[in-house]
Amino acid sequence: MKVNTLFKSELRVVNIGIESFFNALQDQQVPSAHVKWQPPAGGNAKMMELLEFLKK
Repeated sequence: MKVNTLFKSELRVVNIGIESFFNALQDQQVPSAHVKWQPPAGGNAKMMELLEFLKK
């Protein structure tokens, strides 16, 4: 797809994580979908190490 074609097409968005971004898109009536995501163990490095250990 050429870049000019891309910029002429309708914007469609998949938002991952920050719900306020999704809400702003909805307020502007931009077709969008929201995926509720957060890092494993809430981003806590020590907890992620423990989860990796338990996987083994």
